[in-house]
Amino acid sequence: MDVKSMMIKMAQDAKTASQKLRTLSTDIKNDALLTMADFLVKKSKDLIRENAKDINNAKEKGLSSAMRDRLKLNPERIKAMAEGLREVIALPDPVGEVIRMWKRPNNLQIGKIRIPIGVIGIIYESRPNVTVDTAGLALKAGNAIILRGGSESIHSNIAISKILCQAIKKTGLPENSLQLIKTTDRTAVNEMLKLDQYIDLIIPRGGHELINMVAENSRIPVIKHDKGLCHIYIDSEADLNMAEEIAFNAKVQRPGVCNAMETLLVHKDIAKKFLPKMGKRLKDAKVEIRGCPETKKTLSFAKKATEEDWDTEYLDLILSIKVVRDMNEAIKHIATYSSNLAEAIVTTNYNNARTFLNEVDSSAVFVNASTRFNDGNQFGLGAEMGISTQKLHVRGPMGLEDLTSTKYIIFGEGQIRT
Repeated sequence: MDVKSMMIKMAQDAKTASQKLRTLSTDIKNDALLTMADFLVKKSKDLIRENAKDINNAKEKGLSSAMRDRLKLNPERIKAMAEGLREVIALPDPVGEVIRMWKRPNNLQIGKIRIPIGVIGIIYESRPNVTVDTAGLALKAGNAIILRGGSESIHSNIAISKILCQAIKKTGLPENSLQLIKTTDRTAVNEMLKLDQYIDLIIPRGGHELINMVAENSRIPVIKHDKGLCHIYIDSEADLNMAEEIAFNAKVQRPGVCNAMETLLVHKDIAKKFLPKMGKRLKDAKVEIRGCPETKKTLSFAKKATEEDWDTEYLDLILSIKVVRDMNEAIKHIATYSSNLAEAIVTTNYNNARTFLNEVDSSAVFVNASTRFNDGNQFGLGAEMGISTQKLHVRGPMGLEDLTSTKYIIFGEGQIRT
């Protein structure tokens, strides 16, 4: 079967599955998710063995250590994926929720309820845990899902999807509720983006190049989960010990993810006091610093930051640092270069915190906390389809409710319109 025919059949099968999924009880869906979680843990060794193939390929291709970390599966991460599914089980099922009910003067009862979107196609890169997170959320919200992971994680994704499909079969969910595109041929994505008669929503999450390609070529509505060029601003009235811990965590804890800090903005009044200790700690953690002229005056080992640096999502142990005159300059810099995923301010000044919250236009804005918390699991959503950087139909971490649409239901007693 050629790629075009394969994609049409997958989309048709998903549409058929979605029509059955939308009517399933919460208990049946939760039973499937629980079985998925149990199967993942039981078959950890199989997953790690297949994941090793992807890791070895990544080394041969010269991918950075941060990118290899995004790919890596170990017992702890597999347990975390399983736990994410169990957390989704514990969340309320949004399908069928009555959002509002009202009566018109002619006694028509009108209601608005949540319904599944239908068929969701997700295109993503690197991290194999996305296969589990997105599948769990989609199925709980009554949607069929077609997954297309990156070529760098193909062995891991095939192994994971096989396990999840075994759980689906055992628990009686509709066949083809979950399907993985197993070819790395890019033609498959191009063909999928044409199938608007079967697929209701496309979610791309990954690099800017991927997002642009999908947005430009899709006939299907798209919710972008774009790059994460995140900033932290250290205010003149910051607790500097707190600021150091937050900045270090946001850059070093896991540099290869979208909510890691890429640019540190420091108020000029505290730069000479804050930067020497912060810079040494970052240098000791093998972070390469690229700084503005004022930063280089304090940190002689810093490389000169270019215009390109301010606009780069490194996804690695590299950090841009800029000393700013005041908070207004920090906000202006963020407005110019941010991808609008997550920004933070560290300050003890309430008014400055409120101004930053009001004026910074990103999907999540933090006061005195690391940008690493911009995550569905950390927000109590169980998991996430990704982090939307656009404003329609959802923004920020995309959880269960965001995987539903609505419809009106109307109860009458024979009323006719005159």
